[in-house]
Amino acid sequence: MTIIDDFIAPPCYDEIRILYQDEDILLIDKPSGLLSLSGKNPLNKDSVHYRLVQGRLENSGAFPTATLVHRLDFGTSGIMVVALNKQVNGLLGKQFQDRTVNKSYIAILEGQLENDQGSIEFPIAKDKPNFPLQKICEDTGKAARSEYHVLERLQHPSRCRVRFNPETGRTHQLRIHSLKIGHPILGCDLYKNESSEQMAERLLLHASELQFDHPISGERILGYSPCPF
Repeated sequence: MTIIDDFIAPPCYDEIRILYQDEDILLIDKPSGLLSLSGKNPLNKDSVHYRLVQGRLENSGAFPTATLVHRLDFGTSGIMVVALNKQVNGLLGKQFQDRTVNKSYIAILEGQLENDQGSIEFPIAKDKPNFPLQKICEDTGKAARSEYHVLERLQHPSRCRVRFNPETGRTHQLRIHSLKIGHPILGCDLYKNESSEQMAERLLLHASELQFDHPISGERILGYSPCPF
């Protein structure tokens, strides 16, 4: 039995916002509590991809050819780039694979990091008996590196606001790295200690910036989504 058995996503009433649109790509703002892709369970149909393809959007039509080049976790909010045709999907996918896409996240961590900036480097592997968890594993894990910069130190309770710039894109990377150094992201249901999950009503992780080359024009694009917390 897995750690999460027959997970059913609660309804998400928040809307997807379209930040930018042309004939090749969309930049969207994903709300927290919405799947990126529909799950195998028919009760988990609602997702970013489903809403785009079916036209379940405010003030916009459907995008039947939309495909997701990357994903954000269920609880993570923020910016995503969406391909509107197969060629663009392939070109964007290569940028992610080549690590020429720059990503920035804002998070609030429990407690106070010792240094104002630094990097976290621990290899990450699938924790197969406890799917969907990942684990730190020196033997089978893939290299993972997360740069951080403390933006604000908060008290009562002790917390810090951090900007993360992951150099790799492993599943759950920022959440598991934060827990490993003893400062879990607040509101996280998977990588937590006894108090951190209870300190926020949602996962306090937001994809704030995305930089990439437009797959057709070659222009460097900087997408931005303001942090809601």
